[in-house]
Amino acid sequence: MSERFEEKDISYEINISDEDIYAAMKDIPGYLDITSGDFKELYRRAYRHALKRIAQSIKASDIMTRDVVTAAREMPLREVAKKMAEKGVSGVPVIEADKRVAGIISEKDFLSRMGAKDTKTFMGIVAECLKAKGCVAVSIRDQNAEDIMTSPAITVSIDTTVMEIAHIFTEKKINRVPVTNKEGHLVGIISRADVVRVSVIKAKT
Repeated sequence: MSERFEEKDISYEINISDEDIYAAMKDIPGYLDITSGDFKELYRRAYRHALKRIAQSIKASDIMTRDVVTAAREMPLREVAKKMAEKGVSGVPVIEADKRVAGIISEKDFLSRMGAKDTKTFMGIVAECLKAKGCVAVSIRDQNAEDIMTSPAITVSIDTTVMEIAHIFTEKKINRVPVTNKEGHLVGIISRADVVRVSVIKAKT
């Protein structure tokens, strides 16, 4: 019994093992009379155990984007913003000359440094622009990436599991995380969307 899904050029066959079924059976208290309802409940629980097992086996290196859009510490913010817009990304790692991660810049970092103190949304910035005499971006126009980056950046290793990464996203309230090798050099990046692609599997109905 299996489900199959394909994302980011990775194909996984979700095989529900005997161990998954046994684990699911232990979840259900009392004697099991295998009616259609019991079977559906057993299958649901076995599927959940299988999904958890798969999530624990998929590593960061399996789903990360290897061609990472980055910024150097000294890159002017106008160039950082232009690069993010052209590449269609909402955040970039800021790297040192040796490719170590110095920090990360997201749209929120730009927004939090423009407009009013409590304005951290795009429409909030628009509102500030409409009532202000000049552009609210003037205050950071001459700054560089290192001036607004969030540092130190939260990173994961190539062996970090998808489940661990999902927990990091939730606990730290972030949407992306750089992936580093044993030497601490940037080798990839994982977004919340990447985790969703391999964690959410549509069951057949």
